[in-house]
Amino acid sequence: MTDTRAVPLLETDGLAVRYRRGRHRPALTAVHGLGLTVGRGETVALVGESGSGKSSVGNAVLGLTPVDSGSIRFDGEDITRADPRRRRALTAEIQAVFQDPYGSLNPVRTIGQSLVEPLLVHRRPGAGTPREQVADALERVGLPASAAGRYPAHFSGGQRQRIAIARALIIRPRLIVCDEPTSALDLSIQAQVINLLNQVQRDLGVSYLFITHDLALIRHVAHRVVVLYGGHIMETGSTEQVCDRPRHPYSQALLAAAPVPDPEEQARRRNGRRAPTADARSGGPGAGCPFALRCPHAEEPCRRILPPLESVDGGQLACLRYPEIAEPSALQP
Repeated sequence: MTDTRAVPLLETDGLAVRYRRGRHRPALTAVHGLGLTVGRGETVALVGESGSGKSSVGNAVLGLTPVDSGSIRFDGEDITRADPRRRRALTAEIQAVFQDPYGSLNPVRTIGQSLVEPLLVHRRPGAGTPREQVADALERVGLPASAAGRYPAHFSGGQRQRIAIARALIIRPRLIVCDEPTSALDLSIQAQVINLLNQVQRDLGVSYLFITHDLALIRHVAHRVVVLYGGHIMETGSTEQVCDRPRHPYSQALLAAAPVPDPEEQARRRNGRRAPTADARSGGPGAGCPFALRCPHAEEPCRRILPPLESVDGGQLACLRYPEIAEPSALQP
């Protein structure tokens, strides 16, 4: 008998996502053969700037974007091309919190109506009546039970995002895809949301695929980190390893770009950055490392050869010039 605890809750293997752009234009490949796992009760952060492919991964897991090739397995079940009926059933197990708090809620329905709908659809057992569960969910995210009778227009952006989180949590899913859930919030609300997500994970054992561009933020929420650039994995590792000792030049650039409250440290990071050399800028697009044109360490082979993702120090790294350029303290793009 297979020990289900040994099977990752979520696993992708060779995942590729392509977008068709019309009859006469080639398809755009957003994700190239990505493989990652999310364990039970674990938070894995998918980090990268806009256009890196991280949201495409989340949408593929949610069934919102078709998968071109590869597979997605949830609790050992292949859900890559699950039919609509199975996908509806999976919403009880896989929920999402998106970036836009204004587009997450139906403006003509009260908050209580929006929150109770998942309970009525899936009829999952819970503590108390649906009304009591709605009140409990609102209080869990720092809102009064009386908010259930009001409409989304009566709330700020931060409050709407907390309501969206309450809706995702109310049926107690096993996995939540969090796509930039705090980017529209101010810092104080960000901290509240992160603390809330961490507390819910401790209480319920829920797993998170946490999508963000903010490498500094994930220190407080993630167990492991996957760094994406151009749809390729650049680096993976524990949060401490990637945030404190980034090995890939792109990871170093992301960390150096994150603002810090210490002016002297911020100046040191800014002065430590180096502009790409003329040689690095002269290469054209091709089959090489997708970061080669921006990398100050790139040489001619970097623009010809796609670096394999190799196991390094308990994580993974895709860089032809490592460990030649390995300087854990250097924060250079």
